[in-house]
Amino acid sequence: MTGQVGDRAIVLGGSMAGLIAARVLADAYGEVLIVERDALTGRDARRGVPQGQHVHGLLARGQQILEELFPGFTQGAIDSGIPTGDLGELRWYFNGKRLKPATTGCICVSAARPVLENHVRTYVLDTPGIKVLDRHSIDRLVTDGGGTRVTGVDVTPLDGGAASYPLTADLVVDTTGRGSRTPVWLEELGYRRPAEDRIKIDLSYTTRKFRLPDESILNGDLSINPVSGPAHPRGAFFSRIEDGLCAVSLTGVLGDSAPADLEGFLAWTRTLPVTDVYDVLKDAEPVDDGATFRYPASVRRRYERLDRFPAGYLVLGDAVCSFNPVYGQGMTVAAQEAMVLRDHLSRGPVDALRFFKDINSVIDVAWDFSAGGDLGFPEVEGERNAKVKIGGAFMAKLQAAATVDGFVTGTFMRVAGFVEPPQALMSPKMVYRVLRGARQAAAQNSTTTKSAA
Repeated sequence: MTGQVGDRAIVLGGSMAGLIAARVLADAYGEVLIVERDALTGRDARRGVPQGQHVHGLLARGQQILEELFPGFTQGAIDSGIPTGDLGELRWYFNGKRLKPATTGCICVSAARPVLENHVRTYVLDTPGIKVLDRHSIDRLVTDGGGTRVTGVDVTPLDGGAASYPLTADLVVDTTGRGSRTPVWLEELGYRRPAEDRIKIDLSYTTRKFRLPDESILNGDLSINPVSGPAHPRGAFFSRIEDGLCAVSLTGVLGDSAPADLEGFLAWTRTLPVTDVYDVLKDAEPVDDGATFRYPASVRRRYERLDRFPAGYLVLGDAVCSFNPVYGQGMTVAAQEAMVLRDHLSRGPVDALRFFKDINSVIDVAWDFSAGGDLGFPEVEGERNAKVKIGGAFMAKLQAAATVDGFVTGTFMRVAGFVEPPQALMSPKMVYRVLRGARQAAAQNSTTTKSAA
């Protein structure tokens, strides 16, 4: 770090991306101000995070980054009652078949989203120089006379009785998520809006929380995940969370959606390719009324392709790219982008277009993974080039091989957790084990089918 880059930075949005960005900015600015519409207190779901009631995944690389930024973060989570486990040792099912467990060293932090966010926020607000201005709307950008530099934002208190007023800053960072108004603000300032890539998946999450009569029914497992795919479009994520509860999110795609009422919810679990989730829940005590969240499409805003962008302004997190949440990538990608921001800040004031080009490589990895999975559904619209087709065929073999080979499971989970690069899936050793394992799995399935007949 070269030292202080500026006097004040403003972060628009106090969710996970905003919190992590604020922590990074605090090393380079005398003051960092987080501006948020919601009240940033407690462990309850916020209106500004409609997906907050549903099962969330902090991937292994995200956990590692949080541990680096906040030493003791993981142990603090454990001490506060948040369950953790090895990502490769969870109960994973793909295409109705369980993957062979593997110890990966990748830690899964299993907390409800509001609890995890509150845990991170506690560390952030203990960082010198970071302040919160919540219950304020963000009205517009403030720029210099020529509109070439952002110099702050206009905000309005939401408790009534006060007019809008300006906040000045050397840098403003938009982390307001999918609803980001940056494209509109750019157009108003005479800049081009970024092009957008969209993959329409029409996903639904229906989530309920339960208390188990006896956790021994889980056989020590932290999570049970029958993942949806073209052969079995309905999926589920079952996770032990804090306070002795478990959260269960049922996923539907292409307009399919699980009901939230208890009877319909349990009936849906019986349509999954395996009975594990139903077997655990049938005698469990429901502790809420359930909630449904719909996610129409993954959206990637191509800021890296713009040729002009105002100085003193950046965009980060879901405001740049919002991924299908079943892959659990959003928080971790935002954390990776924040680390790119830290690297840029170490060299002085950040050039926005260079920053966008550098985070593009982070987004590419996650986008290829999630978009490739979604395009595996024939009904999903999108270009299926040779890369997508070959990748889909190889992934099918890999998932089959992982049912009989823990080495394949472990490598797959480390890549999916962004701890290893995608190239690790294509090493000679891995390709050999995938092809061998896929043949072995096919032979076992053939024997099982003949025995059943």
